Amino acid sequence: MHMRIEEERSGEENGSGKNVGQYGLADCKKKLQAMILERLDFSREAADEEIKDMIDELIIAQSKELLIGIRDRGRLRQELFYSIRKLDILQELIDDTEVTEIMINGTDEIFIEKAGQIINYGMKFESKEKLEDVIQRIAAGCNRTVNEASPIVDARLENGSRVNVVLSPVALNGPILTIRRFPDKAIGMEDLRAFGSITEEADRFLNKLVKAKYNIFISGGTGSGKTTFLNALSAYIPQDERIITIEDNAELQIRNIPNLVRMETRNANVEGCKPISIRDLIKTSLRMRPDRIIVGEVRGEEAIDMMQCLNTGHDGSMSTGHANSSADMLSRLETMILMGMELPLMAIRQQIASGLDIIIHLGRLRDKSRKVLEISEIEGMEDGQIKLRPLYEFEERGKENNGKVNGLLIKKGELRNVGKLKAAGIGL
Repeated sequence: MHMRIEEERSGEENGSGKNVGQYGLADCKKKLQAMILERLDFSREAADEEIKDMIDELIIAQSKELLIGIRDRGRLRQELFYSIRKLDILQELIDDTEVTEIMINGTDEIFIEKAGQIINYGMKFESKEKLEDVIQRIAAGCNRTVNEASPIVDARLENGSRVNVVLSPVALNGPILTIRRFPDKAIGMEDLRAFGSITEEADRFLNKLVKAKYNIFISGGTGSGKTTFLNALSAYIPQDERIITIEDNAELQIRNIPNLVRMETRNANVEGCKPISIRDLIKTSLRMRPDRIIVGEVRGEEAIDMMQCLNTGHDGSMSTGHANSSADMLSRLETMILMGMELPLMAIRQQIASGLDIIIHLGRLRDKSRKVLEISEIEGMEDGQIKLRPLYEFEERGKENNGKVNGLLIKKGELRNVGKLKAAGIGL
């Protein structure tokens, strides 16, 4: 029955019927939504087709009384379905593959990132209650709890998009919802080469390092592409290995490994469930016979467990972290380890220098492009400091006519720690 509206629209001339204005359409939507909710049987799960048929019947029955014009019926039908079964006005944005970020600042403003540019969406939620209802749907969908007692939560959507929620009293201008959408098809290294994010030479170099089980850490700022790069890099892991991924929210899209175990943290909730942290998952993963452990992001005291993991025979492990440079990432790791355990600074640096082999630093340039800016080797300790040696560095060579930054990832030195390559029978 849900095709009736489209059939009626095509059977009549565009000028027939009185189209309601923007505010009139919002009022119609409210009234019809209330009618549909009254009719729904909440004791059972209604199918999508059943909901659509119910919406069609009501729109046709109420079209004269509510002055719903022919040209407004299709739009009204979609908005009603999204508000009842999906994520209301956000659903259209979530389905748009060109939208990479959605930022909801309370009920007043919605901003989106599209083609690297942040723009005002021009629509907003009709009420704070409706926005909170959408937030609760998202949180419940991945077994998370968010309320005034626990106003901050990370979650994910069915399509893998990352979600962050902040409620009052922390958020002063209403519920804040931030959604980062990842591509439906995982971006591989061949895509990154096509985008100009990495050179073919550097790609071949990293391919050999991953296969030889070098411990690799990816650093960068917000939105620099760390998770995307980690996904792409994981495609070089041999398929006969057992991999365990550990994340706050499952975002990695590793598809080439048959023996893959994916684990996700859990927050405490009102039912009395205890929280399960990344530290807990790293500790238990060591008893699961992993060949490699991949931690989506290290951002706190779990850094000490990650370093101990790298120093206890789990070569080839990888992770990411926020930093402004490779050197800054080392300093941040020191600070994060101190958050988890009181150790002398020299002992911490020795742990990092022994555990990590390579740091790859990513950045987002002023033209919004994402690039590999630096690939560095950790050579050990020297005069009480961790010795970092650049192997590749991005050099800018001016602007092109279209405003794009012109530059190239230039080789700066040869890898000195070739022991793992020799052990794997791989030559540079």
